Amino acid sequence: MNKILSLPILVVSACLFFTACVQDTNFDQAEDIALTPIVELDLIYFDLHADRFFDTITSNPIFTVRDTTEIRFLDDGSLQESLKRAEFYFKFANSISRNFQVDFQFLSEFNDTTYVAGTFVEQGTLASPVITEFTEDVEGEDILKLTQANKVVVSVTIPSSDENLEGTLNLKSKTTYFLEY
Repeated sequence: MNKILSLPILVVSACLFFTACVQDTNFDQAEDIALTPIVELDLIYFDLHADRFFDTITSNPIFTVRDTTEIRFLDDGSLQESLKRAEFYFKFANSISRNFQVDFQFLSEFNDTTYVAGTFVEQGTLASPVITEFTEDVEGEDILKLTQANKVVVSVTIPSSDENLEGTLNLKSKTTYFLEY
């Protein structure tokens, strides 16, 4: 009985073996494979209190406050070749009753400006802080300029200030890098 069952199985297996499809493999296509990782990193954050915009010793307003942050990872050679696009996201919460101009100046190690961006932040109140969001997309030729930077200077400018000004300007930001290897 085993010989009767094994004969049909043998015939079907032989048919499948001789009629199975075999596709030619083109190993040159391996060069067409691209890895496209997306990397998200925190960039800059701060809490600027209103008193930073007034000098109590001289009783003079301070119209611009600056801070510098190093971003040395952008000067990596393999990153420079692989970076296709960058997206900067900035979220401000303003409880100061003034508008602000915020500028981002990306600088090389020799302090040459490689890229600039900026935004306007709406005024808020202590009771009702105003959220301002800003996104900056960098691609094309600007990517090369951006990757030459190793620090970013943030300048926060207020139109007027006095000793009675209250509140806080808060910034949280992140960068998303789109790479291709």
